[in-house]
Amino acid sequence: MSAGTPAEGQLETIRSGYAFTGEALDLGAAVTDGTAHPDVPVRIPLGVLNRHGLVAGATGTGKTKTLQLMAEQLSAQGVPVFLADIKGDLSGMASAGVANDKVTARAGEVGQQWVGTAYPVEFLSLGGQGRGVPVRATVTSFGPTLLAKVLGLNDTQESSLGLVFHFADKNGLPLLDIKDLRAVISYLTSDEGKADLKELGGLSAATAGVILRDLIAFSDQGADVFFGEPELDTADLMRLAADGRGMVTCLELPTLQDRPALFSTFLMWMLADLFHDLPELGDPDKPKLVFFFDEAHLLFEGASKAFLAAIEQTVRLIRSKGVGVFFVTQTPKDVPPGVLAQLGNRVQHALRAFTPDDAKALKATVSTFPHSGYDLEELLTQLGTGEAVVTVLSERGAPTPVAWTRMRAPQSLMAPSADDVVQQTIAASPLEARYAVALDRESAYEKLQAKLAAAPTPEPEPAPPSPASSAPAPAPSPRRAEKPQESVVEQVVESPMFKSVLRSAGTVIGREITRSLFGTARRRR
Repeated sequence: MSAGTPAEGQLETIRSGYAFTGEALDLGAAVTDGTAHPDVPVRIPLGVLNRHGLVAGATGTGKTKTLQLMAEQLSAQGVPVFLADIKGDLSGMASAGVANDKVTARAGEVGQQWVGTAYPVEFLSLGGQGRGVPVRATVTSFGPTLLAKVLGLNDTQESSLGLVFHFADKNGLPLLDIKDLRAVISYLTSDEGKADLKELGGLSAATAGVILRDLIAFSDQGADVFFGEPELDTADLMRLAADGRGMVTCLELPTLQDRPALFSTFLMWMLADLFHDLPELGDPDKPKLVFFFDEAHLLFEGASKAFLAAIEQTVRLIRSKGVGVFFVTQTPKDVPPGVLAQLGNRVQHALRAFTPDDAKALKATVSTFPHSGYDLEELLTQLGTGEAVVTVLSERGAPTPVAWTRMRAPQSLMAPSADDVVQQTIAASPLEARYAVALDRESAYEKLQAKLAAAPTPEPEPAPPSPASSAPAPAPSPRRAEKPQESVVEQVVESPMFKSVLRSAGTVIGREITRSLFGTARRRR
């Protein structure tokens, strides 16, 4: 039996395995011996997309087109979509596709009624770096755990950063942008803040200094533009267009190749924020949002065990909020086992086996698929561009048969949209008025500057008397009057602990500080 020849009856098994009764996304047609069978469609039920998924494959095998194909059909069925657009290719969704010989041939092979179609698209950019409405997150909302990942801090430094956030919360010092956090750390390591630093206990001056230097370098790279206000409200990712189609939000990231940890953790912040805000839904008929996490390996590189555990728990729990997450990367090996085990829907494009590491990754990939009539180790190296091996969850939650699939052609433009189309889309967006102009309200930086400016200047000590001086000794100063005895109530009210409790309560109530799995804070609605 050749690599692509399933056992006798396998084609019928695929046909019955993908014959769903409810709404579904059409991926393509089953293939045997290099021939597509349009009467044997391969599909994903809409109701299982919140069970998450993986789109994998070597560079140039068609992963981006698969994202585009899935996003189009989700939008058409009223499901909002979020896409991280690393190369800018997905901007083509705002423009109708153009027919050509390849598109016509592919549509004929898989039985697709192809019509060039534009979809409702929003373009966002982190802090205005790239084309799109600028979006930001406050430092407080981002939290110490995610920020530690961005800065590359070790476990001790991450714990120390958490103490800095605690001090800011307790003392009513809003951390909105990077200069706020730098101001708090600078204060704690200054002469004026020595007493406060000592009270924090676990935070050493040396560790605080290391974190401060990392923040300065981070700012010097221009990364601080991503933090501040107005902060993105992730509810804006879940809108419908006027015609009822789901909005496709493209986060343009072409300038972030040198800051991959920032972009990946920003996406994780979005998921954590959605998890906080959305109600429990169980298993809805269709997801509230499908989130495509491109270049997913960047999220996991260098991550601590605690960070990986938080990702795993977020992915597991957000399913019940009606959010589906698809990780997009080269091989399943890029995703930790605890996360990979939760990805019920798999679209695996071709893999290479040029090196021993490639061969090891190929074997690991094959081991993640259910048993089938294919020789997957051979087939995965022979798939053509725009072909994939697919297995998904059925409507009852069981894995479908493994199917060699020739994918459908996207109906929007399979290239970047023209600049004028992108600019017109941005200008017409209701989000432009909300997020375009950065705000800089009073926060930790301004409050600490005012505190230091108001502090009394210490009087210089008098010079010691000269030995040769014959000046008479100064008269003894009169004894200071005894301070009246304070009542018990006055002692309690004036005590540092009581004031600390009041400050902390005021901060919590005023800013709804609620720490999540990642230490992020819920914004006030």
